[in-house]
Amino acid sequence: MADAIATAEDIESLYEPEQKACWEHEQLAQVQIKVVKAHNDSVNSCEYFDNDQKILTGSSDRTVKLFNVEDGLCLQTYKTKHKDIITEARGSKDRTKFVTSSFDKTVKYFDADTGNVVWTGTHGGMVMCCKLSNDGALVASGSDLDNCLQIRDARTGKMVHNIHDMHTSTITSVLFSPGDDKIMTTSMDRTTKFFDLKTKKVTIHLEGHINIISCCDITQDERRFATGSWDKTMCIWDIATGTYRSKGPARLQSAHEGSINCCKFSPDGLMLVSGAFDSTLVVWDVENEIQKIKLQGHSGWVEDVCFSQDQRWLMSCARDHTVRLWNIEDSDKIPIVLEKKRAIGVKIMKCESCGKPFSMAQLEDYQDLTKCVFCRVHTSDLYLEKSRTTLTDNSLNDNET
Repeated sequence: MADAIATAEDIESLYEPEQKACWEHEQLAQVQIKVVKAHNDSVNSCEYFDNDQKILTGSSDRTVKLFNVEDGLCLQTYKTKHKDIITEARGSKDRTKFVTSSFDKTVKYFDADTGNVVWTGTHGGMVMCCKLSNDGALVASGSDLDNCLQIRDARTGKMVHNIHDMHTSTITSVLFSPGDDKIMTTSMDRTTKFFDLKTKKVTIHLEGHINIISCCDITQDERRFATGSWDKTMCIWDIATGTYRSKGPARLQSAHEGSINCCKFSPDGLMLVSGAFDSTLVVWDVENEIQKIKLQGHSGWVEDVCFSQDQRWLMSCARDHTVRLWNIEDSDKIPIVLEKKRAIGVKIMKCESCGKPFSMAQLEDYQDLTKCVFCRVHTSDLYLEKSRTTLTDNSLNDNET
């Protein structure tokens, strides 16, 4: 950042030791946890910024903050001049801008270097969510009361689309597709819709949850789409083949005791994380539709989650005023207890050789088991010795004939 930031009226630079992150886990814990005491109120959104080197957060204390990932030091505090809580703050990929939404019925677009507001847009109701398109050209926002989806030109703030009849109740989340040709919205009316920016029509309408749909995400290849709900379940929709039309979505459930509030796919699309009002995070194995890890530590509702690009770290923020960084690089070695098999003491692990899940009784010493029985057999000394013996016997038989 430029030196001029230090004198900007709307930015505070903080370099206080107490702002640094602290480690919060037992010495032998399989998942290490780094905690950032981020805000004076609920942290409602968090995301990696500047090639995973920084963290951008938005809070109910009406500020946006920028933290250093390595030590959790607060680098900047942006005084947004919002008159009510910030529901979401999202940065552009070139790190030069960020957008915020607020209960004060406004969307604000900021210059990240100066902290100045470039433009302000208004809704008829509280603005629940906002997103920047991947190319940084558009801003989408959704509101309550008027249940309106607004799409604006990011450079000028000029309205591009103003869709009042998008849903019959509050819009809870908005998301641009990786190709920036569609916008997905979820709503309290228990539906999800895909708005095509080329045809200006809703092309996909999803129903399947029995309570408010709070969040959604899509894989980078646009094959899978996930929705999370207050019915405590995650649904994964195969939108590439459209098989959900006949078979419905894959349903992930029995992991959270509270309503699901946020979700995010890993960059490779093989994992999905969900955060809930029960203060927990669950990482799911998407291919096998099973729970990989359940993470506990927050003391308030989990408001947002995301993966680092290298997938070694998982980040979450919550109403407990903190941001947590979870080191999950060894997650495949952590045994998983399935709810439906808990009574018979079965654990599920992922084989480090073939990648397939395998079951194991709790009485076994699972600490050193990282391969399924088939891969263990094929690499055992006994198996190799038997193979050599078989080859030798076959060779002798061939010579005799």
